[in-house]
Amino acid sequence: MSPVTAQAEPRTVAPPGRRIARVTGVAAVGAYRLITALDADGPPEPRPGQFYMLAAERGWGGGTDERPYLPRAFSYARARRGPDGVELDFLLEAVGPGTARLGALRAGEGLALVGPLGLGFRAPAEGTRPLLVGGGIGVAPLVCLADDLTATAAPRPPAAILLGFRTRGHAAAAGLFGAGEPALATDDGSAGRRGLVTELLAEALAAEPAATVFACGPPPMLEAVRALCADLGVAAQLALEAGMACGFGACFGCVVPTAEGYLRLCVDGPVLDAHRLERADFPGAGH
Repeated sequence: MSPVTAQAEPRTVAPPGRRIARVTGVAAVGAYRLITALDADGPPEPRPGQFYMLAAERGWGGGTDERPYLPRAFSYARARRGPDGVELDFLLEAVGPGTARLGALRAGEGLALVGPLGLGFRAPAEGTRPLLVGGGIGVAPLVCLADDLTATAAPRPPAAILLGFRTRGHAAAAGLFGAGEPALATDDGSAGRRGLVTELLAEALAAEPAATVFACGPPPMLEAVRALCADLGVAAQLALEAGMACGFGACFGCVVPTAEGYLRLCVDGPVLDAHRLERADFPGAGH
């Protein structure tokens, strides 16, 4: 995986067309599933924050009411380059027919994908400490970002990882991070501190305001991050989510409002600078 400082535009261009990656592993991570697939024909170096459009090779579009009938957008959590291709990890939670079908995949089955797509994270501002703020399933793109920042030789303080979850079962995803010890908050106090991850962020910024914030999570969390960073004048990059059907800008299903007008999140994002947004919890944001 390329370091986040390797190129000016944080985008690896996807080859045209859908291809089939072979599922090599499925594991339970608390309340989540981690799907690992070998992408033999795709780019070996996706960029942290980029995403893939995923569907099962079989049993897609043939369920109740023919659902699921559209692919689902997923940020990758980790990419490992090998002699036979790049092995990709995707973290998911079954919340509907599409994620339920993906979560039912088994080793040896085919995962249909297009990607990597979109713009990923850029390097932290010079002289600042990276603060990685994740909520729920939104921790996925921060896993590869944390790996990348650790592997990049740069004169900056080590990244701090702040994560928020609903319960201890969901907080098991914190174990995916190989760098550092994440600070945890849960809604019910069953793991880490009872409270919100944005409370951890406020404390971290009070102690060390020279920071660049990288965040991904549900829209209310991202809006709280955006507002806090705006009040303190802290640079923040937000990985956003909106409904996507194609992933490459043709359907205009993921158009989001910004201070500069409307953008297609799949090609102009999903990572946007927080200062470009009037709000991060715009209509249509999230799953």
